[in-house]
Amino acid sequence: MTVKELTMLPAFTEVLLPDPDREIEGCYVGDLLSWVMGRAQSGDAWITIMSNVNVLAVATLADVCCVILAEGVKLDDEVLKVASEKEINVLSTELPMYEGSLALAEALR
Repeated sequence: MTVKELTMLPAFTEVLLPDPDREIEGCYVGDLLSWVMGRAQSGDAWITIMSNVNVLAVATLADVCCVILAEGVKLDDEVLKVASEKEINVLSTELPMYEGSLALAEALR
């Protein structure tokens, strides 16, 4: 499934998609940035409630296919600008992290 295909599901909303055809190969859920940096795999969709610019640095280092902001979290304009410059796919969901990961797992089956 591509990141763009995921945005077509009711639970997930497109925020920024500079690379919509990137394949989702797995999922990582977490907010401790150093933990995510060492454990998320390239191609993972990363679900988090963190919304600061450091999330973008970790997303780049881990080479995740997208960042999914859970629980209705939004990026401020400055962080969104950096995400655009770094070409990081960003999605959102109103679901809690656990339920968002379940919805993603179901979609990937």
